[in-house]
Amino acid sequence: MKVTGSHNHLKTLEHIPMFSCMLPDEKSRLNQIITEKLFKKNSIILMEDDSKNFMYIVFSGKIKVVRISADGKEQILVIRKRGDFFGEMTLLDGKSQPATIIAMEDATVGLISKNDFEQYFMKDTNVLKQIISMLCERLRESWIMLRVLGLPDAETRVRAVLTHISSIYGIKDVRGIIIPFKLTHKEIADFASLARETVSRLLTRLSHSGEIEIIDGKNIILKPSFLNTK
Repeated sequence: MKVTGSHNHLKTLEHIPMFSCMLPDEKSRLNQIITEKLFKKNSIILMEDDSKNFMYIVFSGKIKVVRISADGKEQILVIRKRGDFFGEMTLLDGKSQPATIIAMEDATVGLISKNDFEQYFMKDTNVLKQIISMLCERLRESWIMLRVLGLPDAETRVRAVLTHISSIYGIKDVRGIIIPFKLTHKEIADFASLARETVSRLLTRLSHSGEIEIIDGKNIILKPSFLNTK
């Protein structure tokens, strides 16, 4: 669904390094040509192996990047929220999207076409440096997820998933580190390639031991005792 009369998202763009280093008039022009689309919860934004000519920016909501096995089981690779982006790799190498993108909740996503990407990003040295830095960060994320999946037991995997997500999105608090969005037991299970029941049992145990706290059934706080566990 295309949104008419799009909102001004310059504040969101300002927090993305490869946008923030652009000149003011370039950012203003880019903001005007971004096409917005609304995606309902659980709707597919981009299918695996699709070849699209757009880069996507999350303006609101939360999305997940997943690989889907032959039996239909999801493996979450990463979660993206407001201010994050995806799809840039297909514009850089011309190859198909290697994962499926799904809205975890109602989301507003901005689209930048291949032509505009090349005009505003590929001709600016400062922007290119930020793109290289971003690709290195994405590669590190992939390495971490491979390491998580190679861990030997369920509890270690769950701890690693929570630690990984908090390292990207966590907000420091006097109580510990808050993961600032809701993660369901199933979503954590899909991250760690575990059964939801197993994750529920482990989270209950961690909560009872005081290592984590769940606020209003939504945000998870990793307490000092969790963070200090080796």
